[in-house]
Amino acid sequence: MDAPVGVDSLVGSVGERMLQQAYGTRERAQRFYDTQVVDRLSDTMTRFIGRQEMMFVSTADADGRCDSTFRAGPPGFVSVLNERQVAWPEYRGNGVMASLGNIAVNGNAGLLFVDFFEDLIGLHVNGRAEIVEDLPEIATDRRCVRWVRVDVEEAYIHCRKHIPLLAKVPRDRSWGTDDARRKGGDYFEVRRRAAAEPVPERRRWWQRRPAGR
Repeated sequence: MDAPVGVDSLVGSVGERMLQQAYGTRERAQRFYDTQVVDRLSDTMTRFIGRQEMMFVSTADADGRCDSTFRAGPPGFVSVLNERQVAWPEYRGNGVMASLGNIAVNGNAGLLFVDFFEDLIGLHVNGRAEIVEDLPEIATDRRCVRWVRVDVEEAYIHCRKHIPLLAKVPRDRSWGTDDARRKGGDYFEVRRRAAAEPVPERRRWWQRRPAGR
């Protein structure tokens, strides 16, 4: 399937444009691009991010293999540095650094903020991420070990029609804890299974694919 003529000069990926043309949605998609997609954060987007307590982060490694993760913190834990930059703190974690490892070799990152509790709306922020050891202009606590800063390339709405309305229930959140029970322990019984059926060589899911797939 050939890409549409001039696709590189248009908003949206090559794949998006190819399928829009193939499935007859190009005009509808163009209306969305024209009315909803911007290359910087508006004042309303900035205020929205400042109220959020969680976000979803997607990254990919140098070969394009993807990873998605969840980040959370007090309202405004993601800082809007200016209309073209956002940043969030990284803590000690489990030491795997899956997201940061991807960012180190492939800076493309997609952020998704969803308000499940009041506005029932979402915001996509896509751009180029980099690891920053210090952001002295932002006050932070001692648990923060580094930052991720994203240069915004596009931002757009995620429609509300299928976002569920949730209710917040007070709970004690143990920020930065290393307590295994508080972190979930072996909820999915991985260690239990591994103890019963030892695997001589552990590989990531993409390393187990048959050749040619």
